[in-house]
Amino acid sequence: MARAHALHILVKTREEAEKLKQQLASGKKFADLARKHSLCPSSKKSGDLGEFGRGQMVAEFDKVVFGKPTLEVHGPIKTKFGWHLIKTLSRS
Repeated sequence: MARAHALHILVKTREEAEKLKQQLASGKKFADLARKHSLCPSSKKSGDLGEFGRGQMVAEFDKVVFGKPTLEVHGPIKTKFGWHLIKTLSRS
């Protein structure tokens, strides 16, 4: 079974996600922004979701984690929880 390790930042609006993505592009650290802005409980762990299998996350999230290049920030991605910025650290 395919497995991945990912980080994410969850916010309420696309606009907020876009602003955070711009901050990342200008050199801000993903972990710092996740701790400060993410609405997910994973914010306490710098946005780290740990390792998980395909199908354990909502479909929109899985599509990015298992289909897009690793070590890049993808998003904003809309799910039923809000807007995500996603960074896949590894995939096997």
